[in-house]
Amino acid sequence: MNGSLVVPAYNEAGRIEDCVRSIAAWARTRPGGRTWEVLVIDDGSTDDTAARAERVAAEERLDLRLIAYSPNRGKGAAIREGVLASTGDPVLVSDVDLSTPLTEFSKLDERLTTHPVAIGSRAIDEHLVRRRQPLHRVLLGKLGNGMIQLFAVPGIRDTQCGFKLFRRDAAKTLFSESRIDRFAWDVEILYLARRRGLAITEVPVLWFNSPESKVRVVRDAAQTLWDVLRIRWIHRA
Repeated sequence: MNGSLVVPAYNEAGRIEDCVRSIAAWARTRPGGRTWEVLVIDDGSTDDTAARAERVAAEERLDLRLIAYSPNRGKGAAIREGVLASTGDPVLVSDVDLSTPLTEFSKLDERLTTHPVAIGSRAIDEHLVRRRQPLHRVLLGKLGNGMIQLFAVPGIRDTQCGFKLFRRDAAKTLFSESRIDRFAWDVEILYLARRRGLAITEVPVLWFNSPESKVRVVRDAAQTLWDVLRIRWIHRA
């Protein structure tokens, strides 16, 4: 049985090599008793992210599929592209910085028998947040989650942790319906899962803030909030 790991990447020349090496080491342990295909989605990078990923994958003998396109479309679009191209079951989504170590996969995997969607969470056990964000980003995140719970997915305390696991059938259905191309993709997917009556479990995971985050606090937060407000309208039918 194979699993699929989807990793979106945009101008990640500085981090993609370490990311691919870490993935290769993890995949060699056959987590969940599976072999793993790895899909790196180059979301319109203008640097040599793709070339570096392929070179290290070859060195590590990692089963890596690179999907590249231009111009940049956004994180949500990249993840959708990867999930719909994946062939494994389950489908794991992770950020390129591996803020949540891949070894946390087992925590989500053990919930998949009863929940088609298992999401990593930083909010349930904050002791597992080993390297925190700056205070202003923490406060903005809490404010944003309040808005997300109010307008889209009440009861989910952390929609934005970039570590999520899906049964294959749920992943294919949800991402084929998704429309949000940027940072609110998580909220949209969870909204669609709730609307379909799919059980979602929120699992506390280790998390280490990356100081090299590509998120632009004010601009991206405003775009994310706008997309959250649009979700119900987009899927009104």
